[in-house]
Amino acid sequence: MSVLSSSIARKVAMALSALFLIIFLIIHLAVNLTSLFSAEVFNEASHFMGTNPLIQFAMQPVLIFGVVFHFVMGFVLELRNKGARNVKYAKFNGAASSSWASRNMIISGAVILAFLVIHFLDFWIPEINTKYVLGDMTGMHNGEFRYFEELQHKFVPMWRVAAYVVAFVLLGMHLMHGFQSAFQSMGFNNKYSSCVKTFGKCYSIVIPLGFIIVALFHHFNH
Repeated sequence: MSVLSSSIARKVAMALSALFLIIFLIIHLAVNLTSLFSAEVFNEASHFMGTNPLIQFAMQPVLIFGVVFHFVMGFVLELRNKGARNVKYAKFNGAASSSWASRNMIISGAVILAFLVIHFLDFWIPEINTKYVLGDMTGMHNGEFRYFEELQHKFVPMWRVAAYVVAFVLLGMHLMHGFQSAFQSMGFNNKYSSCVKTFGKCYSIVIPLGFIIVALFHHFNH
């Protein structure tokens, strides 16, 4: 019983971290989409997110912990599930009853994690360096906010844009399965299941597509 309980607890914790990251993606995309319409609005929004003490010293550490926890727990659960299937179903044909995304969450998760490393190297680490190493807490270079300029600069190389597109396509597939699994782990197998499933599909398409549009827009309009 304790083994079962710990397994359920891990799945619920995994689901909670996933829901937290789902909300973060909406906020992150909303800020990025402003760059399609106004450099000034994007700069102001980015400056607020990058200097607000509540976001920087409370929400950001929680976010980083959530990302690390989600991926570590995801890999652990996936490896255990694969081990259990190999023992119980020696001739199990996964393709017959499940999607590619559901069978390869560990692969899509690994690619997304690699993308996050690139994303951190592109944006978060330079931001930390500017604020806490160079000591420029204003976010200003030559009298102007640097955020929009840096965003455009990062999307000049085609290889980086291609990496972002591939990562977000896999993110969409990862979300397509993970969104529903998260709500199932939270006990939403009821009359609202169809609504949750529909919302999950829409979210899994719209959010990654939004990030892809941002990357392509700045690549072709720098």
